[in-house]
Amino acid sequence: MSNEIVFDIETQNIFADVDNDFKRLKISVVSIYRYDGDKYQSFTESELKDLWPLLEKADRIIGYNSEHFDLPILNNYYLGDLSKLPHLDIMKKIKEAVGVRLKLADVAQATLDNIAKSADGLAAIRWWREGKIDEIKKYCEQDVRVTKELYEFGKNNRQLFYKTLTGEITPFAVDFSPTKTVAANKNINLTLPL
Repeated sequence: MSNEIVFDIETQNIFADVDNDFKRLKISVVSIYRYDGDKYQSFTESELKDLWPLLEKADRIIGYNSEHFDLPILNNYYLGDLSKLPHLDIMKKIKEAVGVRLKLADVAQATLDNIAKSADGLAAIRWWREGKIDEIKKYCEQDVRVTKELYEFGKNNRQLFYKTLTGEITPFAVDFSPTKTVAANKNINLTLPL
């Protein structure tokens, strides 16, 4: 059974609120999908301590634009370096394939049937300010669901699709195979500084 985790984060604020300083962005919700238990879970900022062991023990963590957004923000809360964990950033693979960064919603719309993003990150920030945490969790879990479905489609078909500027739906090759790494003892957290 796979022990991969698909994840996404939502923040309490936007870059304009913090003078474009990643260190000052605060997490409202992190949602994950765990293949080992076939379930979705969400964590608020105060519950992140419960998330760390799950990420540390995962065979791989999978996100969308996670290398340049989610992981740096999560690292503001984590004592080690989450970028050292086995990781797949689907957006990075897409940029390698087509040469541009494509939005999750656009790739999902061109690739998947009957699944789409439900809102955008600005709505999640508005909900945070309105105290609607359950709305943020639903939205973030839907983003995780879309990312998971894209991952599975790309893994199984070795391609995804996007719409060109002329409106043509075009396939492109992807390889979501795990990179070879030295096996580590999963009972030892190698990401924390000694």
